[in-house]
Amino acid sequence: MARKTKYDSYDDRFKATAVELGALPGVKAIDVAEILEIHPIMLYRWKKEYRDGDIMKKQAKGILETEEKSELKRLRKMEKKHKELLMKHDLLKKSIQFCSDLKKKSSSS
Repeated sequence: MARKTKYDSYDDRFKATAVELGALPGVKAIDVAEILEIHPIMLYRWKKEYRDGDIMKKQAKGILETEEKSELKRLRKMEKKHKELLMKHDLLKKSIQFCSDLKKKSSSS
């Protein structure tokens, strides 16, 4: 496998925001990394740098702007709805399969 020759670079504000998103209650760091398309190890390293003061901190540590909060809330709501729809879809597929199996059994006798 060839090594990557061009690496993405992120500014301190992006790193600090990513760390703060991962620190929110109920938010998993691995999900934040996936959404931001970064490796989870990178996010954990940024957390350490943030604690050590190597990454510029926002004015009020741990406080997101209202727009960011509402966007995160909307994202959580949509993910929950998506999960629910996937479950319903699976149930419908199983129901169809069950009904078609019943028809096969009743027609063969």
